[in-house]
Amino acid sequence: MFKRTEESRLTSWFFEIDRPLLSMVLLMILIGMVFAVSAGSVAAGRLSVPQPWYFFFVKGLPFYCAGLAVLFITSLLNKKAILGLSVINVVVGLVLLGVTVVAPHVIKGSARFVAFGPVNILPSDIMKPGFIFLTAWFLAKMRHLFGEKMFVIKDAWKLNWFSWWTYLAVFVPMMVVVFKHPDVGTSLLYLGVLMIMLLIAGLPWSVFGGLLAMGGGLLYFAYLVMPHVHNRIEALFGGGGDKYQITQSLQSIQHGGLFGRGDDAFVKQFLPDAHTDFIYAAIAEDLGAILACALLGLLLYMLKLLVTDALRARDRFVFYAVGGTAALFGIQSCINLVSTLGLFAPKGMTLPFISYGGSSLIGFCMLFGMVLAVVREDRWKS
Repeated sequence: MFKRTEESRLTSWFFEIDRPLLSMVLLMILIGMVFAVSAGSVAAGRLSVPQPWYFFFVKGLPFYCAGLAVLFITSLLNKKAILGLSVINVVVGLVLLGVTVVAPHVIKGSARFVAFGPVNILPSDIMKPGFIFLTAWFLAKMRHLFGEKMFVIKDAWKLNWFSWWTYLAVFVPMMVVVFKHPDVGTSLLYLGVLMIMLLIAGLPWSVFGGLLAMGGGLLYFAYLVMPHVHNRIEALFGGGGDKYQITQSLQSIQHGGLFGRGDDAFVKQFLPDAHTDFIYAAIAEDLGAILACALLGLLLYMLKLLVTDALRARDRFVFYAVGGTAALFGIQSCINLVSTLGLFAPKGMTLPFISYGGSSLIGFCMLFGMVLAVVREDRWKS
């Protein structure tokens, strides 16, 4: 239908971009915009000063525009520029995390936000792209320097300018700050993504098992010392604690039936965070189980596209980066969905592209723009 008649940057982008993946990202953003109105209208009416039904859509519109701009601009970049952007992203994220230590903006008991006027920034969401791409670059470089034994060879663990200690010196403090916010869910998310990236880079299964046990130990420690984690886990497994969020989520899904309730969807009016953490329950009540399952299919198809791009990569760095993106997208989606369905304790985690939230949206738009850029260069450049 279209013929390539000229060679320009935009022309190359149009013909070389991964169109199925780009189309899925745009579709997800569109779905998120629709439910910023539908589910957001409920949340707007429950504010201390009730707002009109379109409040969250209007409030989020600058973030949707910014996210689309970030997606497009980053998808035009080359690998070198993507790595530079990753460094900037991580540095800015670390600085903002430092601000949360000395002057946090507390929301719902969590000191993980930085306030810029009316805008609240979540550093742990913003720096996900840089974390994945710098981790991918580091793993590819380590593989080049030390080969398949990069996890066990002594030279890789020496106190040199480039070794495992270099990586740990940057990201361990980040993990400690995020965990102490408290934000156990995001801590486990980062740890899970890192473990999968290490595994696809050749980490021995025995060491992987040790790291998995470490993650379990981290969760158990949080259960012992953090009251809100203790209460949520008790509510899920022990029969005690506050089950209000999960109960309302399940009732909202059940009320939707197979075909949804549309304007008669009233249970979501009592659903906490209907436009963010529990947006899938609001979607199920509005549209019904059939279309809610179709949304699950779209999420799985998007994950499949990422895995396919990773397996087709010629560059080991691209393989690690896209594989890490697939891990992040898959794990975060699963955490949100199993929490909504009452299969796990609520973790306050967004459904990628769908849930309302400026930091999450811009972070994922940047991440997928970077993925589109490196996949395009890997596929078309010799």
